Parts: sequence; C-alpha cells; structure tokens
Amino acid sequence: MSAETDRAPQAPPGDLRERAAAALTAARVRTAGLTDPVTDADLTAQHSPLMSPLVWDLAHIGNQEELWLLRRVAGREPLLPGIDPLYDAFAHPRAERPALPLLGPAEARGYSARVRDRVFDLLERTPFEGSALLDDGFAFGMIAQHEQQHDETMLITHQLRPGSPVLTAPEPEPPSGPPPPAAEVLVPGGPFTMGTSTEPWALDNERPAHTRDTGPFWIDTVPVTNARFRAFMADGGYGEARWWAAEGWEQIRRHGIEAPLFWYREAGQWLRRRFGVVEPVPDDEPVLHVSWYEADAYARWAGRRLPTEAEWEKAARHDPAAGRSTRYPWGDADPTPAHANLGQRHLRPAAAGSYPAGASALGVRQLIGDVWEWTSSDFLPYPGFRAFPYREYSEVFFGPEHKVLRGGSFAVDPVACRGTFRNWDLPVRRQIFAGFRTARDI
Repeated sequence: MSAETDRAPQAPPGDLRERAAAALTAARVRTAGLTDPVTDADLTAQHSPLMSPLVWDLAHIGNQEELWLLRRVAGREPLLPGIDPLYDAFAHPRAERPALPLLGPAEARGYSARVRDRVFDLLERTPFEGSALLDDGFAFGMIAQHEQQHDETMLITHQLRPGSPVLTAPEPEPPSGPPPPAAEVLVPGGPFTMGTSTEPWALDNERPAHTRDTGPFWIDTVPVTNARFRAFMADGGYGEARWWAAEGWEQIRRHGIEAPLFWYREAGQWLRRRFGVVEPVPDDEPVLHVSWYEADAYARWAGRRLPTEAEWEKAARHDPAAGRSTRYPWGDADPTPAHANLGQRHLRPAAAGSYPAGASALGVRQLIGDVWEWTSSDFLPYPGFRAFPYREYSEVFFGPEHKVLRGGSFAVDPVACRGTFRNWDLPVRRQIFAGFRTARDI
C-alpha cells in the first residue's frame, strides 16, 4: 500500500443514521415526483422496449427494500408472498415486463409505502455494526442509492415517453466567474490512489483503494459541447468509416444514425426534443445522448482519444499539492449546488465552464454532474475485488462488453455519485444521459 493510500480521506463526519434517513426520504420524494404526475395508463405503458414500465420500477424499488432490509436484516416474512420473481431484474428482460402480472399503480404505491414505514422503524433501532451489511449503515445506504439509480432510469423513461411535458425544473444558472483559462489541462504522470477503502457506502466495484500509475496526459477542461460535436457532423463525421470502430460503423449504418439521439434537422436548424419540449440545440451545453462509438469517433476525428478510467479518476481526484486523492474534485466536502449539477435540480446539463467551485485541484471542470462521461476502459474489477453483497450488482457485468462511464449527470443524486463511483453500459447505448471529454498523450 502506498503512502498516498494510507492518507486516503475518511467519509465526512456526521450521524450516519440521520444521513440514511435523509437519503431514503429524498429518494422517495423524487420517486413520487416521477410517478405522480402521469396517468395510470402512462405508468403501465412501455414507452420503449429498452425500458421497463414505470410501474415496474415503482414496485421493484419497494421489493428490493423489503428483500434487503426487512427480510435480510430484520428476518421478517414477505409482505406479498410470490411477487419476488416479477421484480427480479435478472429473471425477465425489460421488453417482457409489460406482459407480467404486475402490481397496478395503486397497489405498487401502497406496497412501497408499507415497506418504507417498516424500514423507518427498523432504522431507529438497528445497530450500525456487527456485520459488513450493517457496518456504517451500509444496507440502508445501498437501498437509498438503489432507489436513486432507478429514479434516474425512470427519468430516462420520461425522456423516451411521447406526449406533452409533465416534468418541470428551473434552468441552470449561467456560468459564474471567469471562463476556464485553457481548453485542456496537463495531468502529471506518476502514481495516485484509485478507488476507496474508507467511503462507508461505496459499492463493491469501487473497492479496494489501490495504487495506479499513469503517464502524463492532457485532458479537456470541460466536456465536449454541442457546438464542437456539430463541427464533427458538419465535416462528415458520420459518413467517414475511418473514424469509427468497426462495430460502431456497422451500428450507425444499420440504423441510419446521423446525429445524437433526440436531435433532428428542420428548416436548416438542429432541434432536439427534451422531456416533451422541442428546442434549438444549445451550442454551449455538453453534448448528450451519444453512444460510446460516437464519442470514440469524435475523439479520433479531433486527433485525440477518450481518457482511460484511471486517467479520468486521476484528473478528478488527484491533488499533487496535498499528495493524495480527494473524495471529489473540489476536496472532501459533500457536493453543494455551487459544486455540481446533480439530483435532477435541473432537467439539462449546465453550460460548459459552469461550477468553477467544483473544479479539480488541477483545474478540470464539471467532472461531477451534468453528463456521464464515456471512458475508453472496459468494466473490470479492481485488484482485490470482492463481490458484496451479491454478484449481480457488478461481477456479472465485468468484461469487454461494457464500457465505463464516470462522473454522474444532472439526473444522478449525490448519494449515488462520488469521485470513485463507477457506471457501465453497452457501447451502443444512447438513451442514457451520457456525453464525454477527450484526452491526448504528451
């Protein structure tokens, strides 16, 4: 273990029990905000074969909470015997879920509310010690993160849902302070601490902390914007096979892809549909809804490349002056609205260059929030990885089929977003709230 790893920061002080209660409450408020504004028909409809009906997510949230907290922690009997197979994410592909005998909207809400009432009773008297599941309230933190992850999934379903807007949020504030001084930042070579062994609610794929070594590299100060991506499009980027990985080229040819998802051209102008609103594509916003293949093709066209996962985390967490990795780019303090665009506070990314208070020690901005960022890396375990508390969270996805995304998006809640947090998806995925930034070697 390196000296830097020895100095890896501890989680912030405070009452973890209060933190768990607040996280569970915030998640349920958000779940209601995503399910209450739509009709029962909207809740039970499948708006895309890529996504579950919203009512499935609603009951699945309650079922997982019951499985892990009421049954696994408290040893109680099932509230609704027989429903587990309906809400097992591995038992039924999303496209098949509408045909299942699912709980209706009122039943799903009632079931999840009954579970939550019992969970709050349990939270008051459960010791936060004695097992890996209970230490530091991990099981409660895991469930809060799980619900927020499904809230992000439901927000994606809202984006895919046809019809009039039902969600509202204020617009992000314009960038404050001076713009970034340069388009790219030099990240020095050498070792740094990647991952964590001290964050109490970190998930298994973030663990353990270990030393990585990178060479020096340049990385974009901000994510790639719509204007920069349109330059790639205008230069024929979608029509030049030389920029594309073979599988990506075959994908865009087969599906006739010529722009990011939800974009279309009308009267000489690029427009997009965003949560039911049609609007001009804003130049200064990070590009959104692009696949890994599109991000990789842009990077090649620009004479650059996608950063590796290790490079991304080094740019986000390594503080050369302090000689250690921080919890977030700006330090060890939890995120505030001044640091990052998180938690569905807005329904879009903020303009590139926003949140100077959230910049890393090296001056890289918007590494947390706004858009998930594709990296060049396959989703693989860290040295010393141990599946916990179940293999299906991470281990079954390891391999070259999935690419790593980092940093979260405007749709991610802070409880499920850290400098060490790892997301992954298939490189063809475009409905997720993903963009990217590029890097280059010295």
